[in-house]
Amino acid sequence: MPNEFMEEYQPLLIKETKATKGSKYVQNFINQTWRERYQTDISGGALTLLWSTIVSMFTLGGFIGVTIGGTLSVKLGRKGTLLANNIFAITAALLMGLSYPTGVFELLIIGRLLIGINAGIAICVQPLYLGEIAPTAFRGAMGMGTSIFITGGILTGQVIGLKEILGKEEYWPILLSTTCIPAFLQLLILPWFPESPRYLLIDKGDSEGSLKQLHGIAHCDSEQEDIEKEKNNLVGVQAKKPWELLADRSVRWQLLTIIFLNATQQLNGINAIYFYADYVFKQAGIPHDKIPYATVGTGACECITALTCGMLIESLGRKVLITGGYTLMSICCILFTLTLSFQNSSPAVPYLSMACVFAFILSFGLGPGGITNILNTELFTQTTRPAAYMIAGSVNWFSFFFIGLVFPFIVIGLQQYCFLVFLAISSLAAIYIALVVPETKNKTFLEIHNDFQSSNNRKTCSTDGAGTKLLSTSI
Repeated sequence: MPNEFMEEYQPLLIKETKATKGSKYVQNFINQTWRERYQTDISGGALTLLWSTIVSMFTLGGFIGVTIGGTLSVKLGRKGTLLANNIFAITAALLMGLSYPTGVFELLIIGRLLIGINAGIAICVQPLYLGEIAPTAFRGAMGMGTSIFITGGILTGQVIGLKEILGKEEYWPILLSTTCIPAFLQLLILPWFPESPRYLLIDKGDSEGSLKQLHGIAHCDSEQEDIEKEKNNLVGVQAKKPWELLADRSVRWQLLTIIFLNATQQLNGINAIYFYADYVFKQAGIPHDKIPYATVGTGACECITALTCGMLIESLGRKVLITGGYTLMSICCILFTLTLSFQNSSPAVPYLSMACVFAFILSFGLGPGGITNILNTELFTQTTRPAAYMIAGSVNWFSFFFIGLVFPFIVIGLQQYCFLVFLAISSLAAIYIALVVPETKNKTFLEIHNDFQSSNNRKTCSTDGAGTKLLSTSI
C-alpha cells in the first residue's frame, strides 16, 4: 500500500484533526459556542474529547436500548414497545435540532444518547415482532424487512446528506432532526396493525382475534395449531431473564450461535471496507468532490442486495445464503489485500480494488447483514426469545463499540494486512454455520428447537459412550 494512505488517513484514525464535512460542521459549531462562552477557542484535545463523546453516545445508547428492549416487549407487548419507543426518537430530534439555535452543544450529546436508545430498542423488538406475526412460509422474507429498511435508511441518509440537499453547513441541524420523520410515520401507521398473536396467546392468554386479522379466517387454523403446540410445551414456564437463559443448558448451542454470529456481524470487516472506500475511490481517479456520490453507490449496493436476499431466502434457505456470504467475504478479503498491496503497479489495480469494495458489500448484504437477525428470532421459543434478543443485541452493540475502538490500532499496525484478520473471522463463521447451524426454512419454532435438542443429545451420547438414545425435551 502506498505510504500516502497512512500519511493522509492516520490523523483520522487517531481522531485528531481529520474529519468528514459533517463532523467539521459540528466541530465548528462547538468551537463557535465555546468562544462565545469563554472568549477563547477550544483546545484541540477538548474538541476531540467532545466530538468523541458525541459519536460514542450513540453506541452507549444502543447498548442501553437492547438491555431494556426485551423486558419492555414482555411488559408492553411488541407493538406497544415500538409505539412507546418513538418518544426517544422525537425527543432526540428536538434536542439535536435545537442545539444550534440555542448554542448548547450539550444537547447533541443527550440527543445522540436518546437516538441510540431508540435504535437499540427498535433493533431488538422490531425483528421480534415481524418474526412472530409472519406465517412460517414467509417468515424469512418478512424478517429481511429489518435489513432492507436499515440499508434503505442508510442510503436515504447518504442521499439527503449530499450538498445539493441538506449537506451544506447551515443545514446540519435540520439533517440531524430528520430522525423524527420515521417516528411520526410509525405513530400514524402502526396503531392500525395488530399485536403479535404469539405474544397475546402464549404470554397473555388472549383470544386469537389478531391471528384472524393477520392471516384471515381461512388460513389461520394452521398458525393457530402451531401456536397452541408451542403454548402447550410452555405451560407454567415464564419468560426468562437473560441471566436465566445463560444458565439454561437446553439452549446453550442456540445461545452460542447467536452470540458468535452477532459478534461476527460487526467484526467481519464491513466497517473496514467502508473506511477504505474513500481512499480506493480516490486512487481510481474519482474527483474528490464526486466521492460522496460513489459512497451513495455503496449504500445503494447494500440496499439492493438486501432486497435480493429477501427474494431468495425462502427458496435457497438461510444456511446457504449466510454461509455463502461469509465464504465470498473471505475471498474478497484475500483479493482486497492483494490489490491494496500492489496499488501502484498498474492503472487497472485501483479499479480492481473498487470492485472488491462493492463485492464485499454485496456478499455482506447477501447473508450476514440480514439473516443474522432472522436466526435470532428462529432459534428460540416464545419464553426465551426476548432474553435472547437482549443478549444478542448487547453482543452486537459491544462488538460495534469494540471494533471502533481497536480498528485504528489494527490499521496503523497492519495496514492493508488487517484484512487477513477479517479473513480469519469470516472463514471461521462460514465453517461454524456449516457444521452447527441447522436449516430453519419452513420449520416452526418448536421444530427448530427440537433440531438443536436432538443435536445436543447426539453429542451427549457420543461423549458419555452410552448406546441409548436420549429423549429430547421441550421447554
